Amino acid sequence: MKKVGIYAKKSHPEVEQIAMFAAQRFAAAGIEVLLEDGLAEQIGQLAGYAGDEIPALVDLILVLGGDGTLISVARQVGSKQVPIVGVNLGQLGFLTEITREEMPDMLDKLIAGDYKISERMMIDALIHRDGKVVGEYTVLNDAVINKGALARIIDLETYVDGRHLSTYKADGLIVSTPTGSTGYSLAAGGPIIYPEINSLLITPICPHMLTNRPIIIWSRSIIEIEVKFQDDVVFFTADGQVGHKLLSGDRVEVRRSETRARLVISPYREYFQILRTKLSWGER
Repeated sequence: MKKVGIYAKKSHPEVEQIAMFAAQRFAAAGIEVLLEDGLAEQIGQLAGYAGDEIPALVDLILVLGGDGTLISVARQVGSKQVPIVGVNLGQLGFLTEITREEMPDMLDKLIAGDYKISERMMIDALIHRDGKVVGEYTVLNDAVINKGALARIIDLETYVDGRHLSTYKADGLIVSTPTGSTGYSLAAGGPIIYPEINSLLITPICPHMLTNRPIIIWSRSIIEIEVKFQDDVVFFTADGQVGHKLLSGDRVEVRRSETRARLVISPYREYFQILRTKLSWGER
């Protein structure tokens, strides 16, 4: 490993101290450190790099923050597929599995090349309007169609591999990866899917019919959703972070991406332990 990129949640009160500690640890091992430009400016470094430029220049990426920060970085990494390790600056995350207390030891393991990687499926989402693609996103967690606060129930005519699945009458629809199954989909009543299983999850949001339940389908299926509504406040969002305003008649196409996120696994705990901790399983 010759170069490492560092991204961080810049609003955290201790991020400067933590980022400098990590950078100095890598530099002492002869590894060049590239800081995302906003972080570089915050800690007084003269040189910084645009977030979307770093993945092409480094062998590993360190993310200091929470799951949202890591998800944002994963989209920037895209097809470069550089390994990402997340250090959570708050509580333990589903994706940022390393705690602040574990970070010094984890940095030594990274420098020594003593780590394992979990490859996570991502999805491509395209928004079609009048025969043209007006939006294109590659996401790690989920692609969501959702109505605004005052909009009426929307119709979501949904097809899987060209076959009609259902016309959902609902507040929205979530298409999630296994990684994203512990996010918005879980809150909407969807199941938890082991993250390395190749599948897609369709979860309606507050469906008008109680018989409309989440459904798991083959990862190579192509999902098409035609959106029909009377109001002008329906949105598509990718990972809950970026999005696009939809018009009635727009068609959202979701399929498995050839891009995969490569996440460094915590050596301190395994996936089911994270679930038990985050979801308070076994507590009364």
